[in-house]
Amino acid sequence: MGNARIFRPLALLLGSTLALSATACGGPGESSTEAKTTDITSSVAGQELTYWSMWKEGEPQQKIIAAAIADFEKESGASVKVQWQGRSSTEKLVPALNTNNVPDIVDGAFAKLAPVIGDTDQGLGLGATYEASVDGKKVSDLIPAKYLANAAIDGKDGQPWMLPYSFSSDGLWFNEASHPELASAPPKTWDEFLATLDVLKKSGEVPLAADGDIAGYNSAWFITLMQRYGGPGAFKELASDKTGSAWDDPQVLEAAKKVESLVKGGYLINGYDSSKWPAQQQLWATGKAALLLNGSWLPTETAPYATPGFKYSSFQFPAVGDKPASVRADFVGFAIPKKAKNAAAAQQLAVFMLKKKYQDAYGTQAKVLPIRTDAATSPEMASIKSALDSAPQIHQAFDAVVFPGYLDKVFNPKNDQLFLGKISAETFLKEMKQAQSQYWKDNG
Repeated sequence: MGNARIFRPLALLLGSTLALSATACGGPGESSTEAKTTDITSSVAGQELTYWSMWKEGEPQQKIIAAAIADFEKESGASVKVQWQGRSSTEKLVPALNTNNVPDIVDGAFAKLAPVIGDTDQGLGLGATYEASVDGKKVSDLIPAKYLANAAIDGKDGQPWMLPYSFSSDGLWFNEASHPELASAPPKTWDEFLATLDVLKKSGEVPLAADGDIAGYNSAWFITLMQRYGGPGAFKELASDKTGSAWDDPQVLEAAKKVESLVKGGYLINGYDSSKWPAQQQLWATGKAALLLNGSWLPTETAPYATPGFKYSSFQFPAVGDKPASVRADFVGFAIPKKAKNAAAAQQLAVFMLKKKYQDAYGTQAKVLPIRTDAATSPEMASIKSALDSAPQIHQAFDAVVFPGYLDKVFNPKNDQLFLGKISAETFLKEMKQAQSQYWKDNG
């Protein structure tokens, strides 16, 4: 009883309105589906929860989370047993979920957690965490609604199975010290973008770098173009067509031809189709190419070898005509297995991690994008942050396509051939139509 009184303030921090029905905690999807009442306000003093993290010891994010855990333990009276597993954490989670020996809480990227815990309906509904208060503010008010609109994190019960704490984005990166004109007047449309590439090429500069052996980087061109034509969800709709006939759509061909034009136009750096990562991003960071389509992690990755005085900036993937352009936001966040023995404590920990103190540290020390819009960010993220703040819509990497094996075995191999100049746009569509039809025959 004494412990319950001593550590009760943490429960008060999380709010007094968390004995919730699904109608009160439907989360991003605002679903009316009924769910079991969830109470995460009770004392968790004396409990020991297990946390499997995607971070490795020594990484900036790990250091921030470790400090937050120490604070949580002091305030709650609970103890947290952390396993810093690194990026293979979700692979270890798959067999664990088939047992009764599961972690109480895990973190990871949406693309990793969705097929393992989200789409399999093994994640606990976290609507209560969105209704919780942190720093005197409701969690759901700290995460912009547009971030959640296309998040695809609602479970079968209508509640979100993930609580994000940071995210990554992307853009066409450049050195503002060398190209201030790209910062002041970036190309907004695809035609303006090609004109910019032509200007760079005529000046003797290599317009585009690309590490062609990274399928995920290659795929960003076609997938984002599909999103430019049809909005967030357009590529997922294309990939979901079980007949494959959606690949006959004229706009799909237009998107493929735009990718093909980058190859035929001679805009890509020599050797992009045969080198090994990070060779080409190293060349870009040392001024051997002007632009690189890449993620918000690029400044951190390239800082050790970038040209002295390199000023990181970016502009967004160009729009197609006058259609609105969305901005990428890939969640990294917490999920809690339904079998978790200490679910209330795990939810309290997840909410605790969203305190501005730690969110500011993500932005300024780890130099990633915090989920809270009021959190501080590093100068390197200024252009991306500005784009996110003003974006009308948000999309996810790969357009949230997480069908098992689809990207790795069906789309990426064909798209690589297109981006590397080995097949035409027409051949790409023909082969994708056939391969996708077969995929869905095999996978139902």
